Amino acid sequence: MQNHNILWNPKLAPKIIVVMPAYNAQTTVKKTYDDLPKDLIQEVILVDDASHDKTAERAREIGITVYTHRENKGYGGNQKTCYDQALKRKPDIVVMVHPDYQYDARLVGVLCEPIVNGRTDIMLGSRIQTRKQVLAGGMPLWKYFANRILTLVENLAMGLNLSEYHTGFRAFSVKVFKTIPYSQFSNDFVFDQQILISALSYGFNISEIPVPCKYFPEASSINFRRSAKYGILTLWTVFTYLLHQAGLIKFRILKK
Repeated sequence: MQNHNILWNPKLAPKIIVVMPAYNAQTTVKKTYDDLPKDLIQEVILVDDASHDKTAERAREIGITVYTHRENKGYGGNQKTCYDQALKRKPDIVVMVHPDYQYDARLVGVLCEPIVNGRTDIMLGSRIQTRKQVLAGGMPLWKYFANRILTLVENLAMGLNLSEYHTGFRAFSVKVFKTIPYSQFSNDFVFDQQILISALSYGFNISEIPVPCKYFPEASSINFRRSAKYGILTLWTVFTYLLHQAGLIKFRILKK
C-alpha cells in the first residue's frame, strides 16, 4: 500500500466508493481524479447535473463511471443520485469529493481511517483551521465570516465542536445512508446541513480532519445571493432540530 499517512487496519479491507456531484467541472475533474488514491478506492462515480460543458465526456475519458441528469436537479438532487448509485455497489464507506479541485483528494485514506477503525461514522474535511490559512487559500472574506457564524450557531445547537459544517469533502459509513431518510432532504445546497443534522438525530458520530483548500476561477462557488439563501435555510434547519429535540414539533427528516 502506498504511503497515505494513514493508520490502516489491513484486515478490515473496506470497500470505498467515491462519488462526485458535478456541474460544469470539465476543467477540473481530471486533476481531482488524478489525486485520488486508487489503491484504496474500488470505484469513482460522477453524476453530471445537466452541465453546459463537457464534464461527462471528460469523466468518461479518464475511466470514471458517469450518470447524467437530463434536467438540472440541484446540488442536493445530484447527491441523492450519487448515494443511490453508490449503495448499489454495497460499499462500506462512501466518500463525497467535489470535482472542482478545491480539496486535496489525496487525503481520502486519512479521511476514511477513523470510520474504518470504528471511531466515528462521518468524517468532514475542514478547510477552516486559521483565518490566515483559509484566506491565503483564496476564500472570500465575506464567505469566511458567514462560515464562522453559521458554524458557531450549529455547534451551539448540536452540541458539537467542529471547525466547519460546510465542506464538500466528506466520508460516510454506509450505515448512515441505510438509516437516515436522505431521499426526503432538500434538492438545494442545504442538503449538506440536513444530512448532518439528521445523522446526529439518529445518534451517529461526526468528526473532522483539517484539509488544505484552494479557490481559483475554475473552482465552483455559489454567488452571494445563493449563499444568503443557503445561510437562511441552514439556520432554519438548525431551528427545526432544536424544536424536534425539545419534542415541540416532529420533522420527518429527523429520528422519530
